[in-house]
Amino acid sequence: MSSGVGVSDQCLTAFQDLKLKKKFKYIIFNLNKELTEIVVEKTSDNQSYDDFLSELPETECRWVIYDFEFEKEGGGKRNKIIFLSWSPDDAKIKQKMVFASSRDALKRSLTGVAVEIQGTDFSEVAYESGA
Repeated sequence: MSSGVGVSDQCLTAFQDLKLKKKFKYIIFNLNKELTEIVVEKTSDNQSYDDFLSELPETECRWVIYDFEFEKEGGGKRNKIIFLSWSPDDAKIKQKMVFASSRDALKRSLTGVAVEIQGTDFSEVAYESGA
């Protein structure tokens, strides 16, 4: 089911900047106050996964694109783009429903995502779950 929520052009521009220009390490997306459009809430070029996790609110939903860097055995460093749907158990039911029904609109507009992770608590989005 689709919510009819749109994706702002700013989301697509930020994603291209992360994917092609390596300008950001991650992008946090949110819904605008009217719940009609997906917008960029924050971008960062911070390299630490733990710092990124500290940006996720404990009781609110978000979507994240993260440029995940990891060591491949015998092959050096690799990157893959992760799409994270953050929907904590303590988030309000209405917000969880709108986020769940709007996820596909955002995901469809971001081509090149390698892995999708859905997290309801911090243990599900730990560094090890991305590798």
